[in-house]
Amino acid sequence: MTAYEHWARFCQALALARSDPQDAIEIMHDAMGEAEKISAVFLRPLHLGHLASTYMSIGQTEVALGFLDEALTIALRSEEQFFSAELHRLRGEALLELGGEGESELQHALAVACQQEAKLWELRAAVSLARLRRDQGRHAEAQDLLAPVYGWFTEGFRTPDLKDAKALLETLGA
Repeated sequence: MTAYEHWARFCQALALARSDPQDAIEIMHDAMGEAEKISAVFLRPLHLGHLASTYMSIGQTEVALGFLDEALTIALRSEEQFFSAELHRLRGEALLELGGEGESELQHALAVACQQEAKLWELRAAVSLARLRRDQGRHAEAQDLLAPVYGWFTEGFRTPDLKDAKALLETLGA
């Protein structure tokens, strides 16, 4: 099998993750392992991030955190930074879920996304940070953070990310 076939299999597992995360995790591990056997490690931080997200969806946050740390280490070493904002956001979410300090990770995710002009990652980081601010009782600050990022978008309002951002803004009174 070629690297593309392994990556395609991983993408199929990613689609399966919403309906059957346990099977998706098994397929993801297998696809990543097979790709590694042929030294196809390009996009590994991306794959580890999606794997971690799937583990988080089934409540295995500590396992997810290990994969996120590995992904960030690889991204730093390989200079494969295009997914870094999302990795930091996921790490912040994981730390918060475990009762730890994740706010600085969320802020870092937002800063990286802004620096890279990566609007989707910026939106996701802003939503995560705004949600944290809301939970801290800092509603106006949450709204001030999220509204301009959401306002940047001119299409795609039926996508889950923009629906989530809009719902959060509505709870904040925007």
